[in-house]
Amino acid sequence: MPDQDFRIAETAKYRVLLVDDDQNLLDSFRRMLKDEFDIFSAEDGQEALDVMDTCGPFTVIVSDLKMPGMDGIELLSRVSRTHPDTVRILLTGHADMQAAMDASNKGYVYRFLTKPCPPDLLRLTLSDACRHAQLLRDQRELFALKHCKVLLEGIVRGFSTLVEARDAYLAGHQQRVTALALAMGREMGLSADELDTLRIAGLLHDIGKVYVPADFLNRPGILRAEELSVIQMHPEVGYDILKHLDQDWPVAVIIRQHHERMDGSGYPQGLNGRFITQGARILAVADVVDAMCSHRPYRPSLGITAALAEIEKNRGRLYDERAANVCLMLFRERGYRLEGALIEP
Repeated sequence: MPDQDFRIAETAKYRVLLVDDDQNLLDSFRRMLKDEFDIFSAEDGQEALDVMDTCGPFTVIVSDLKMPGMDGIELLSRVSRTHPDTVRILLTGHADMQAAMDASNKGYVYRFLTKPCPPDLLRLTLSDACRHAQLLRDQRELFALKHCKVLLEGIVRGFSTLVEARDAYLAGHQQRVTALALAMGREMGLSADELDTLRIAGLLHDIGKVYVPADFLNRPGILRAEELSVIQMHPEVGYDILKHLDQDWPVAVIIRQHHERMDGSGYPQGLNGRFITQGARILAVADVVDAMCSHRPYRPSLGITAALAEIEKNRGRLYDERAANVCLMLFRERGYRLEGALIEP
């Protein structure tokens, strides 16, 4: 099938289909190559197509040019359409060289070999073809991953917008927190993968608030204890929403821990510093700074001076000391500003 993948286990052999109307030649090739490749054969073009449909996919097909009925060029041109992942090699005589070159130029053929073909040259060509097939597969997977990343980016930003739409006071909060967290992460030497994880976690760190009644989020005045406890469960709810993501991509864990504190006084788990991930430590500082600088239903903005004083006063106790120091440096020495901060993808 054209969309089948020829994923091969480390211990498996690459699968090669040999097509030639000379049975003696096929037997010779099979004996010569059987220890290195998983060899199949066919004696004409139609049989080759049938074998590919019933026994495929194949990594490489090697076809003679002159055969009764369907010649090698027609066969390989069909294979290029129906099994594009299969690498195609044409065997030809010197008199047929122009036809072979035309087939190659049209993209039907990866490489052509002249008959009689020395065994070592055929073996080397098959090895090159298998490497080429692997390269094609890797390129296709890379393209698919890039496409998935674009889709994921749209989904993440959609969820982020959904959360903020339920709480007018959260407008722009997740974006600003993410931008500050990334600026801190770069200063702290996080890798590209760690920064990407931090970015996704930042954009979604309040996703658990979709389960909090909007009345709780937007009500002026002090919340009752039971209402506050519901709001304080949003990191846990966010974790539950995202916990099925790849365990090597700790977005859900960072979201769960972004309200934890180094001395164990945070929520929802009351973890102390040694159990809090680096991403959550960074996000915690960025979240506090933006929250204190933002208007809330129960108070006006406290301003950046008060926010930085809070971080400075409690660094090492509530907030990771290194993350706190980097945050203070960005604002006081680098002139960092929350307003209009951009999030780099």
